[in-house]
Amino acid sequence: MRHSPLSDSVIVYTPQSQIRNPGLLFRAMWSELKSSRELSWRLFVRDLSAQYRQSLLGFLWAFIPPIVTSAIFVLLQSRNILSFGETDIPYPAFVLISTVLWQMFAESFNAPLKAVTAAKPLLVKINFPREALIVSAFYLVLFNTLVKFTVIVAVFLIFHLQPTWNLLLVPLAILMLRLLGMCLGLLLTPVGMLYTDITTALPILLQMLFFLTPVVYPPPETFPFSLLSVLNPISPLIIAARDLLTTGTMSNCVSFTIVSVLTLIGVFVAWLIYRLVLPIIIERMSA
Repeated sequence: MRHSPLSDSVIVYTPQSQIRNPGLLFRAMWSELKSSRELSWRLFVRDLSAQYRQSLLGFLWAFIPPIVTSAIFVLLQSRNILSFGETDIPYPAFVLISTVLWQMFAESFNAPLKAVTAAKPLLVKINFPREALIVSAFYLVLFNTLVKFTVIVAVFLIFHLQPTWNLLLVPLAILMLRLLGMCLGLLLTPVGMLYTDITTALPILLQMLFFLTPVVYPPPETFPFSLLSVLNPISPLIIAARDLLTTGTMSNCVSFTIVSVLTLIGVFVAWLIYRLVLPIIIERMSA
C-alpha cells in the first residue's frame, strides 16, 4: 500500500485479479483512458516525426504500396493473365480504391503490437496509463487515413467518378474497418510481446487475408469462394466502403451492421484482455 504523492488517495496493490471486481475495473479503465489523453498525443507527435525523420521519400511511402500493388494487378488484368470479372467502374480505379482501403486495415492491424513493442523499455521502468500506447497508435492510424484519402480523391478526378450524398457515410465504414484492424491487432499484442514469431508471421497472415478478401476482385458469387467472403469479417467492411465510394450504395447493409456491432464489442473485449494481461507480461519481461 502507498500514498499517492499528488493527492490524498491511497493505491492498494493486491494479488487478487481485477476481474473479480468488474465495476471497479471498468471505472479504472475509463479513468486511465481519460488521463492518458495528453500522453497519448505526445506519443503520437513523437511517433509521427520519427516515422518520416530519416525517410528520403517521406509521405510518399503512404502512397507507394497501394499504387505499386494496384499497378501489378492492372497489368495482369490488361494482359489477360488473370480475369477478375466485371466491375462497376474502370478496373484501375476499382483496384486503386480497394487497395488503399486494404492498406488502411493492414496498418491498423499492425499498429497495436508495433506501438507496444516499441515502448517495452518504458513499460518495464515507468508506471503510466498503458492505454496511452493504443490511443497514440489510433491517432497515427487516423492521420494516415487522411493522407491515403488523397489517393482516393485523385482517383475520382482522374477517372471522372461522380460523388453522391452517400459519400458522407464513407468515414463510418472506414472507421469500422480501422477499428476491426485495431481489435484484431490488440488481441495479438500480448502474445506478440512474448514471442517474436507473431511479428514474423503477421506479414504472411496479412498476405493470405489479402487474397481471401475481395480487394482486387468483386465479391465472388460461386461456392465455395462466396462462403469464404461471407465468413471473412473484413469483406463486408471493405465492400461497404468501396461501394459507398464508387456507386453510392451499400448492397450488404445487414452483414456490414453485424460485423460493425461485433467489432465494437471486440474492441472492448480486446481492451479488457490487454488491461488484464499486460501487467503480467511486463513483470515477466522485467524478471
